[in-house]
Amino acid sequence: MGRTIAIANQKGGVGKTTTSINLSAALAGKDKKILVVDADPQGNTTSGFGIDKNNLENTIYELIIGECSIQECIIKEVLPNISIVPSNVNLAAAEIELIGIDKKEYILKKEIDWVCEEYDYVIIDCPPSLSLLTINAMTTANTVLVPIQCEYYALEGLSQLIHTVNLVKERLNPELDMEGVVFTMFDARTNLSLQVVENVKNHLNQNVYKTVIPRNIRLAEAPSYGMPINIYDPKSAGAEAYMLLADEVINRKDV
Repeated sequence: MGRTIAIANQKGGVGKTTTSINLSAALAGKDKKILVVDADPQGNTTSGFGIDKNNLENTIYELIIGECSIQECIIKEVLPNISIVPSNVNLAAAEIELIGIDKKEYILKKEIDWVCEEYDYVIIDCPPSLSLLTINAMTTANTVLVPIQCEYYALEGLSQLIHTVNLVKERLNPELDMEGVVFTMFDARTNLSLQVVENVKNHLNQNVYKTVIPRNIRLAEAPSYGMPINIYDPKSAGAEAYMLLADEVINRKDV
């Protein structure tokens, strides 16, 4: 049975989509079969894999409102071992359309359940908000991975996210756990980055990954070429970091 990981943080700009794309690609590079689910209306994970998000017949939006099946929605083998449920701006309307729908928190789970056995990992990129789409991702997932930017306000909002995870676990998905926290945009030259890491480790009773993702220009460039970092520049510090993170995720024993 594969593992479903929701990558979530209601703060934007923390490296959530970067982590969704590059962790997926790193896992695929280690011969794992991956389904990436883009649950963010911005569709950046979709375009980060080189897909034209504006010219798609079926996306996660059509899936959620019942206009297509999961099989019709998946774009298979965008890269070796990686298939994707794409997204675009249409998804922004989904929350309004789901008002009054019974069990609307489980719509995504019901669909993913049809195919999850075919994959080693399902990676869900959540929107930067604690919305119904994020709740759907958390009811589908086994664990939540939280990217945190190494900056002064890193802890702000994190307690709210953990509270949401605990609420979902209590009321909607008793199987849900915290996968852990991964630090992004780490700059070893600044005291601030080091302080943030120490601060979070001291305050958080959570699994903190040893791998930290560096602030890396190649990582920032890769999405504009529609490639994950391990294809765009496999020798970069960013590519090496995500390969190490993939090893940690694979070797995590307590899930």
